[in-house]
Amino acid sequence: MPIKNIHNAEHYTWGVACDGWRLLNGADLAVIHERIPPGRGEVKHYHVRSRQLFYVLEGNLRIDVADEIVHLEKGDSLEVPPTIPHRVWNSFEDDALFLVVSAPSTAGDRVYLEPPPTAGN
Repeated sequence: MPIKNIHNAEHYTWGVACDGWRLLNGADLAVIHERIPPGRGEVKHYHVRSRQLFYVLEGNLRIDVADEIVHLEKGDSLEVPPTIPHRVWNSFEDDALFLVVSAPSTAGDRVYLEPPPTAGN
């Protein structure tokens, strides 16, 4: 079984200046190591089927979930069930590094509640 890390996993960019590395990319389970620089993140959305767990590896992370703002620090995690609107954002001074565990995968399962960001945003 191959060892996966940010040096050999499939890499992609998302949002504006954010990174993701697919550590596990199955239809039933996905694990992604993500990096969000300060002042960046995603737009509010939800997943119809996917349940997600966010686990902070380094830095801090803000998650707007439903009508609540949750701040996560290194070692903290938060589960977001299907159909719950959420947005992950880095409102802190350092990069946020975290894992996103999704079951099933979020491929084709995202419903945007705001327009996706563009490079100018």
